[in-house]
Amino acid sequence: MDIYLIKLIIAHLIGDFFLQPGSWVEEKEVKKLKSAKLYLHVAIHIALIFLIFLSFGVWKVALLIGLIHFAIDALKLLLQTKKNARLLFFVDQVLHFISIVAVWHLFYKGSLDISYLKETKTWIFISGALFLTLPTSITMRVIIARWIPDNQPDSPKSLQNAGKYIGILERVLIFVFILTNHFEAVGFLLAAKSIFRFGDLKEAHDLKLTEYVLIGTLLSFGIAIVTAMLTQQLIA
Repeated sequence: MDIYLIKLIIAHLIGDFFLQPGSWVEEKEVKKLKSAKLYLHVAIHIALIFLIFLSFGVWKVALLIGLIHFAIDALKLLLQTKKNARLLFFVDQVLHFISIVAVWHLFYKGSLDISYLKETKTWIFISGALFLTLPTSITMRVIIARWIPDNQPDSPKSLQNAGKYIGILERVLIFVFILTNHFEAVGFLLAAKSIFRFGDLKEAHDLKLTEYVLIGTLLSFGIAIVTAMLTQQLIA
């Protein structure tokens, strides 16, 4: 990757995540375009580009990125509500990175190498990773539906869909670990999950729940391992 693009990305990450306190974000959400913190935030982004490049010769780049950053943030503040705040956060970041790449291309004639998207190996990898998300979650739910234990009135409440997302994350991690030849990390992940689960199962005193969790965990790990090994063979 081009060093100029890396520097622009670093400037953005520092400005948006390290040098923007939560109090600034809250003030901007309340005062919108009247917030002084919005303009200070943009000024910091411009200053960071000068600092990281150690040159005032990049003033055109810094100014253009600052103006685009202001426009994106201002639009986000005007459109943001409690319901769409999470979505707009990701849209905001995607637009910032797109603008950085565009400015980099404009001033430094840079281009991103996306030739890997034409390779069969890339699409095999993507297919394997996607299979381990929702398709595997739905498949597992169908397989173990007959063993789902009844909810007890005094059972602790869990986060909505937490189990599904935990399963997706663990399978994707296993997939990555195996494809990068870090099999020991799979054992570490299984041990870590067992430690966290042990306390809950011990307190529950429910044999059916313990067996249900064990079946789900082993099935999830098994599918992830088989998928990863199959993918490894196909891309070899």
